[in-house]
Amino acid sequence: MNGGGGSPVREARAPLAQMLGIGAVASALGVALALLIDWFPTAASEEAGPIDTLWDVLLIVSVPIFVLVVTIVLYSVVRFRMRPGEELADGPPIHGNTRLEVIWTALPAILLVALCSYAYVVLTDIEGARADSMDVRVVGEQFTWTFHYRDADGKPVSSNQLYVPVGRQVEFDVQSKDVLHDFWVPAFRVKIDAVRGITTHVVATPNRIGRYPVVCAELCGLGHAAMRQTAHVVSADDFDRWLTSQSDKAQAGGGGAAPEGGGGESAAADGKAIFTSEEGGCQGCHTLSDAGANGTVGPDLDKALAGASKAQIRESIVKPNAEIEKGYSPDIMPQNFEETLGADRVDALVDYLAEVTKR
Repeated sequence: MNGGGGSPVREARAPLAQMLGIGAVASALGVALALLIDWFPTAASEEAGPIDTLWDVLLIVSVPIFVLVVTIVLYSVVRFRMRPGEELADGPPIHGNTRLEVIWTALPAILLVALCSYAYVVLTDIEGARADSMDVRVVGEQFTWTFHYRDADGKPVSSNQLYVPVGRQVEFDVQSKDVLHDFWVPAFRVKIDAVRGITTHVVATPNRIGRYPVVCAELCGLGHAAMRQTAHVVSADDFDRWLTSQSDKAQAGGGGAAPEGGGGESAAADGKAIFTSEEGGCQGCHTLSDAGANGTVGPDLDKALAGASKAQIRESIVKPNAEIEKGYSPDIMPQNFEETLGADRVDALVDYLAEVTKR
């Protein structure tokens, strides 16, 4: 005869129902919050859509599993905690539950296979190169990226800024001159390692005009944080005009009218613009009071260049390893400024630095 107490099975099911209810509510809130969070920068490529959807699917699956595990752990901590007087007591001997063990092994395995298959389909789909894709060779070195193109006549053109036309797929052939780098344009949602001795490939189809950061996603040395350029997504006509102008500059030996020597105002103004520009990138690494720069990756130019001749300043730009400032290591500054800026712009930069750092 039952003394009036509830059924043990019913009592056992009560906390289970409570856990399931709490877990369901927490999962719903967690999924909603995870989907509301703006995890990524503005999407600027066709490949970004499938990647973002894959991320959302992973969140929808992962949040309930996380909530389930945390709920069970917290319930176990409360339900099976040690009571006073049980310090030396052993728990009841149990064999376990074979059916439950099979279930919690099989379900995660099935889930992982399904998610990996979905991810494989997405990545295979977005990595396929089209017949009309444009090739851009990307070369990483400590601590800069250089982008190589072919003009209408098939002649090589290089730039330290990435320019691509909107709406056209670009196949990036990625290389490294020295250590391991990682070419990453977050807005495109694609990235690939740059490994010395081999060429890796990644594709992107820009679909939003604008300017987006290009970064190195692999720790590559002391100047890693300064290894940043900009991806300029422009119209097809603007891209053609830019490529033509770059080709003209290359044929003219660096392009642009050479500034007058002697450190005049015109040369100084041009040099300051180059120093603070994205192409020059000097202010990200150096301190120079006249330019309002306070970078600390490289030497303080107000001190390091004080009293230096133009020849010395030029050498420090085009051959930065020739003389290393005390306290700094070699190979931090890119070695290709004469190639990417051109001789005339290097001359303008030299004139500016000689003028603003002279004693």
